[in-house]
This record gives sequence, C-alpha cells and structure tokens, in this order.
Amino acid sequence: MHTLTVAQLMQGLRDKQFSSTEVTQCLLQRIGELDAQYNSFITVDADRALAQARAADQRLEQGQTTPLTGIPVAHKDIFCTEGVRTSCGSRMLDNFAPPYDATVIKQFHDAGAVVLGKTNMDEFAMGSSNESSFYGAVRNPWDTGRVPGGSSGGSAAAVAACLAPAATGTDTGGSIRQPAALCGITGLKPTYGRVSRLGMIAFASSLDQGGPMARSAEDCALLLNAMAGHDPLDSTSAEAPVPNYTEHLGDSLEGLRVGLPREYFSEGLDAATGECIQTALKELEARGATLVDVSLPHTQLTVPTYYIIAPAEASTNLSRFDGVRYGHRCDDPKDLHDLYTRTREEGFGDEVKRRILVGTYALSAGYYDAYYKKAQQVRRLIKQDFTQCFDEVDILAGPTTPGPAFGLGEKSDDPVSMYLEDIYTLAVNLAGLPAMSVPAGFVGGLPVGLQLIGRHFDESRLLNVAHQYQQHTDWHLQRPDSAAGGSN
Repeated sequence: MHTLTVAQLMQGLRDKQFSSTEVTQCLLQRIGELDAQYNSFITVDADRALAQARAADQRLEQGQTTPLTGIPVAHKDIFCTEGVRTSCGSRMLDNFAPPYDATVIKQFHDAGAVVLGKTNMDEFAMGSSNESSFYGAVRNPWDTGRVPGGSSGGSAAAVAACLAPAATGTDTGGSIRQPAALCGITGLKPTYGRVSRLGMIAFASSLDQGGPMARSAEDCALLLNAMAGHDPLDSTSAEAPVPNYTEHLGDSLEGLRVGLPREYFSEGLDAATGECIQTALKELEARGATLVDVSLPHTQLTVPTYYIIAPAEASTNLSRFDGVRYGHRCDDPKDLHDLYTRTREEGFGDEVKRRILVGTYALSAGYYDAYYKKAQQVRRLIKQDFTQCFDEVDILAGPTTPGPAFGLGEKSDDPVSMYLEDIYTLAVNLAGLPAMSVPAGFVGGLPVGLQLIGRHFDESRLLNVAHQYQQHTDWHLQRPDSAAGGSN
C-alpha cells in the first residue's frame, strides 16, 4: 500500500480494497521503522492520525465522503496545527503549539485527509539543503549521504521514501521545486495568492506560497483542488476562480509552444543534467509541442535581487519572536534588552541570523534606497522578462537545479554557493508565477527535475503538460533502494 499514489489510494478506498486505518497503520509503522535514516519528520501524531482514519472509514462506509477522505498526508512544520507543535524547524518555536489551524490545514481536514505528522524543514524555511533545521539535517532517500534539498526537504524525503503518499510544502525561492527535483518527486509552486498564507509562518511575505508535493502530476492536481481558493482572512489571497485541476490532465499537447530560456542552458548547468533535460524536452516535442528559443535577460540578477528582498522581509517578520509572547524565552533575563538579545541569540540558528542581519542592513536609514528599493525595481524588470516571453509561448521549460543532490556539509561553509543552487527557481517567486518540477531522469543514480513555468493562474496547463509527460515516461515511478524495507 505504501507505494500507491493518492489517485490509486482514492480508488482503493472507494472499492473497499483496504481501509484508511490499514493504510495509515502501514505508513505509521514505516515511519517508525525507517525514518531514523532520513529524519524527515519532526512530529508524528499516531493517535490522532489513527482516530482520523477510523472516522474516515465510518464516513466511507456511510457514503458521506469528501475528495480526500481517508488519504494520509504529511504537512511541512511551517503550517500551524491546533494543539500540535509547530516548530518551523527552529528552537525558537520548539515549545509552540498553536491555538488554531492554518487555512491549508483546515482545507485538508474539510477534504477528509488524515494527518500523519509534521515534516522537517530548514529553519524558518531559510535554506536550500535542509541542513539548518534545529532538529538535524534531513537525508536524501536516494543517497543518505546527500541533501534532499530545502527548505521543504522533509516533505520531499517522506514522499520519496514512501513514508507518505503526499505532503505539503512552501516555496519562497524554490523550496518546493528544488527538493522535489533532488528527491525525484513532483512538486508544484502555485501562483502567488492561489493558496492561503493564513497560519503559514511567514518568511518573506511577498514571496511565500504553499503547494503540494507528491509522486505524480495527477496527485498534485488532486491536492491543489483541496488547497486552492480565496481566503477572506488573508489579504494576499487572490479572488480568482478555482478550476478543477484534474479536468484537463488528459488534453493533447499538440500545438503547445514551449519556451526554452537560453540563460537556463548556459554555463553553470551540469552537463549530464542538461542532457536529461534535453531528452525530456524531446519527449514533449514528440507529443506535439513546439520548442521555441527565448531569453530572460535579467536572470543573472535574480540571486542578488532575491537576497535583498527576502532577508528584508524576513527581518521584519521575525521581529515578533522576542521571548515576550510565545516561543523560546531565555532564562533569568536581567532586563528587557537582555531578554530580547539572549532569546534571539539562543533561539535562532546561524542562517536565520545571517539573513536577519542582511535584511536589517538593507532596510536601515541611508541604505533603503540603495538596496531594497533598487531590488524592487529590478524585480519589476524580471517580471517583465516573463511577460514578454509569454507573448510568444504558452509555458517555459528548463532545469530545476544546476545538478543533482550534493553531499551533506559540502556547501555549509559557502553561503553564496548554496544560494546559487536556486538560480533557476528564484525568478518565478519574484514574478509571482506558478511553476513545478517533474522527475526527468538520473545522473549518477541521483534524480534530476524538469521545471515547467506558466502564466499567472495557469496551473491547469502546467499540470496537463506534466501529466502527459508522465504518461510516456516512468521517472516518477522509480523508488530509492533505501525505501524498499519496512512494512508494506
């Protein structure tokens, strides 16, 4: 049962081939037996999960079902869950149990899903390797000596290792797509505003977006059906109508215009990874798509632009963690200044401190215009690049990452090298566009991902292209050897 997709589980539950309780017990047992080698979960709530599964079985028996009734999922530990620790991968929130559910959590509850637990992540979603977590690094199921990508590395590893059929993630600069690529699963970053941010602990408010991570595009479509929609309690939530994301999965790709940004295929892309992407593009061409050469001329400015805007917003958002209201508090503070200083010194890790310092500097008097304002101006140019491309093509395609997963600790002492791992994903967040990563082959036994980028609110087309690609390839069906053990 652990290898079944969400779609297959839904069919099996409807046909009474197995119960939600049986599926949930199987996955919980696998987590208990196998997750020590991956460290993909921070919190597993077995009692609550089994109670939800039993309730789902009763509804299934009575025919009172909702779309995801009885389907087990895992949630990135950035989404507030009522009464369950929500740590954001940080010591600062190690003792925080929210008094309410994030909108995304509530939507999955309303859809009937079973929550297995909360997955590990880079601290406050800041990282590209899932090594900055207070709870230790997550390890890639394809090679446990390598990173799974970040910041949603716990979710990606859990799905890749068949500990969960699907999981939620968040994407601020590639944090769904990059770990999806490195772990060989499918991950979708929706249009900014497509999924509610209420109860999703903020890193960079103009960039953060939640999305689904699963084995297939079909599964991502099923999950997005539950997640998408306007939230009147979230001022950044879009009021655009929500389609049925499974409706057009079977559409032909005949006549589809696929833009290939030449900047994504230049120096910096691993040669073997580039060959995998070219093979994937030929498959799209064989399905009737036309490949078009395009340019995103401001690509080289995305890293410096992002690493001004994101830390600036993080500096503001993380100012609330001061030891006064909730979260970690230092012992025996001498005065208010000592309380703030020692609480933040003890509660935040090195990467979070680094970004707070950069962001505070960029927003400070005398530097705001030179850095933050200038970065926002360049952000507009980056967005215009995409707008011009979409006058010529329907989607853009290219690599998700410069290469396959790198070794644990390999880039820990080189932040700039780590930041460059997101060179192909950052611009999408700066422009607020939807994008996804689809498994597209292996390099040295490690998976690589094909990135698809669409127009605003055109997730249906991306899912259609990805689904058609997956109907004629089997990369998304491959499983790591390390996941072969445990309960079936």
